[in-house]
Amino acid sequence: MAYRVKAYTLREESTESSTRYFISFKDGQGKSHELEVSEQFFMEFRQMERRNRNLLQWDERHREFNEVWDETLYRRALRVPKSLDERMIEEERNETLCKAVESLPEIQRRRFLLYYEHDFNFYQIAAMEHCTASAIQKSVAIAKEKVKAEMRKYLQP
Repeated sequence: MAYRVKAYTLREESTESSTRYFISFKDGQGKSHELEVSEQFFMEFRQMERRNRNLLQWDERHREFNEVWDETLYRRALRVPKSLDERMIEEERNETLCKAVESLPEIQRRRFLLYYEHDFNFYQIAAMEHCTASAIQKSVAIAKEKVKAEMRKYLQP
């Protein structure tokens, strides 16, 4: 990981009696300067330096790199896009299914759609149709077999 070149340096100078703290830097004209600073200022500067370094490291770990390939994006996708062939086959299958459902007698079609499309149960449909749940179940089963037969015709060449 490459970090920016620092525009300053920190230096501690220890003697037997005390410790002195210095910050060295270059001004806009390139002239070097060295300032003696207090211990508190020096320590705050060091803390700031650590926080900046940690922030740069975090940024480096979490940055999304520019070279994200299509394959990588494809693997990351929540829903993998279907190929053109798959979409065409699915569309034809849906058209065939719609035609098969439309070819059902009115009562069977209504009951079939209420059960499979609108998620009503047999008892709810029976209450709407003023008949028994077993009659609805038989009607839906017959409609389902008719739709399956139409779909088999489509799937067989």
